[in-house]
Amino acid sequence: MTNPGDHATITPRSGPNKMFIHKPIEVPKLERFHIDGKRFYKKVKSEELKNYISITTITSNYSKEKFALWRQRVGEEEANRITKAATTRGTHMHSLVEHYLGNEALPKSAPLPKLLFDIIKPELNKINNIIGVEIPLYSDYFEIAGTCDTIAEYNNILSIIDYKTSEKPKPIEWVEGYFVQAAAYSAMLYEMTGIPARQLVIIMACENGEVETYIETDIMKYLKLLQKYIAKFKADHENI
Repeated sequence: MTNPGDHATITPRSGPNKMFIHKPIEVPKLERFHIDGKRFYKKVKSEELKNYISITTITSNYSKEKFALWRQRVGEEEANRITKAATTRGTHMHSLVEHYLGNEALPKSAPLPKLLFDIIKPELNKINNIIGVEIPLYSDYFEIAGTCDTIAEYNNILSIIDYKTSEKPKPIEWVEGYFVQAAAYSAMLYEMTGIPARQLVIIMACENGEVETYIETDIMKYLKLLQKYIAKFKADHENI
């Protein structure tokens, strides 16, 4: 594995925007696939036959009962509309963030994702010394995998950084699953490279014009919850 600091790359970009320093690490490629509609990963060109459960599949499964009650309350048609809109805005905003952090020209975008990107841009400018964007990670210990939005310094502290969109800011107790996901990436990173992230950062861009940044330094708290999340997934899917 390559440690951060071994080499830095900067891709020139025109304009007055900040230039981000990249100190990438090398990680094995992972292949996504699905079993019974659930996302899994496996190592590419590896003799190992293990299937790694996607961390987003695990966190989604943990909250599926609450999600089902919400769908029942708002109705299937409205739930489908809201879910599709949320997925679309999140995907497009992530693309803008990825290009921006990569010192690349921004792709054309619909007004809402561009608005959300503009809202979180000041938070993005607190990021630097990036060691991974959309970086595949896995853990042999937990038998999980996923793609982390960003691993970089946030306010000079090495962090697992994830980007979310919402209609409005969420209470801190509603973002537990996001922190569990980020803590999982932290565990994967350390297992694969020996590099410890010091904090978890969730940057949430909201349609009402607000941006909320949630920061957690007690990573062990969420690693304990991760074990609970994994146990529930395995109990719910004994046939997989």
